[in-house]
Amino acid sequence: MGSYKVDLLIKNARIVGRKALKDIGIEGERIVKIGKIRGRARRMINAKGMLTSPVFIDPHIHLDKCMIGDEVRPNISGTLQEAIEIIWERKRRYTVPDIVRRAGEVMQMAALNGTPRMRTHVDVDTISELKPLKGLLEARRKFKHLMDIQIVAFPQEGILRDPGTEELLYKAMELGADLVGGMPHHERPYSKAKPHIDICFEVAKRFDADIDMHVDETDDPRSRSLEYLAEKTVAEEYQGRVTAGHTCALAAYPDDYARKVIRKVKQANINMITNPVTNLVIQGRGDKQPVRRGITRVKELLAAGVNVTFGQDCVNDAFYPFGRADMLEVANITAHAAHLSTLDEIRTVFRMMTYNAARTLGVLHDYGAVGKRADLVVIDAVSVKDAIRMQPDRRWVIKGGKIIAESRSIQRLV
Repeated sequence: MGSYKVDLLIKNARIVGRKALKDIGIEGERIVKIGKIRGRARRMINAKGMLTSPVFIDPHIHLDKCMIGDEVRPNISGTLQEAIEIIWERKRRYTVPDIVRRAGEVMQMAALNGTPRMRTHVDVDTISELKPLKGLLEARRKFKHLMDIQIVAFPQEGILRDPGTEELLYKAMELGADLVGGMPHHERPYSKAKPHIDICFEVAKRFDADIDMHVDETDDPRSRSLEYLAEKTVAEEYQGRVTAGHTCALAAYPDDYARKVIRKVKQANINMITNPVTNLVIQGRGDKQPVRRGITRVKELLAAGVNVTFGQDCVNDAFYPFGRADMLEVANITAHAAHLSTLDEIRTVFRMMTYNAARTLGVLHDYGAVGKRADLVVIDAVSVKDAIRMQPDRRWVIKGGKIIAESRSIQRLV
């Protein structure tokens, strides 16, 4: 073929869905060719048959809360409500440098683990006001070489039950938040859940912003915000621009009502995010045996053609004491929790943290193909199943055509 000069050349890559090994040529920030590439390159990586994929994307995390688990009292009940209450005292002591430090630590973990793109929720309320947002805006600037971040203004304490928060949401969007968040089921009385959703849409429309809400994160089958969110999405012509996270109550609904809600979610083209690592821990705490898993109806949503993905959600905080910003670990737990165990289902799990997550974040148009941004991860595995099963080294992580991370573990029997 003659000389084909590129900035970065990945040789002998095993690409998901292709049998033969391929070379990947990158010029600047773009993938310019996938195939047999001969010629000089400014830098060359020999993947030696290792799995090479578009980078992982974490569509749901709380970077403002990460890494405070060792600073706060333990969550004795293990519940969502106690975790929220534990956070109150710590939030009063937030500073921008504190948030930048903790968020930056997790961003660096994620980059090493093949995830240089995230969507984070940041609390907007009358306790910490706009400090979490200001901290994340600064962290985004400081770590932009490692991480692309979307920021959701998240009224965790409620809007109507926390007077002043609605005004703060508008200020957060003016300051630089990208999406409007919500948590309607946390309003008291619950009848205020619908007005909560209405306010979120009004804020979003003012700024032509998308919406990403925490919805029905409870075992209680009476929590039915998701149906109204789907109806409101269609009424406001916001199809494809709304994401619903957690939706744990969907699993607690009677089957006929759950099917009805899933149809409405599909009609509204709502993206769904399940967060098993957290919800396996904090849900079902009031149950005797059998204890519910507490995650949404992943299989049924996928079967209905809904775009479903999953997130890390929390890293070492009052909600979840574990986590290492590793989407392969989250994929493994998701596969267990959602009963996704056949080879086709395992491949679906892999797509959930790549192409499905890219669709959720609105970046699918510039992801994972020739002509698109060169955001790639080379995984020390030969198959999707082995990647999720073993969670091996991410040998190289490439963001915008530049290598941003390398990992190589050495193990031997002695």
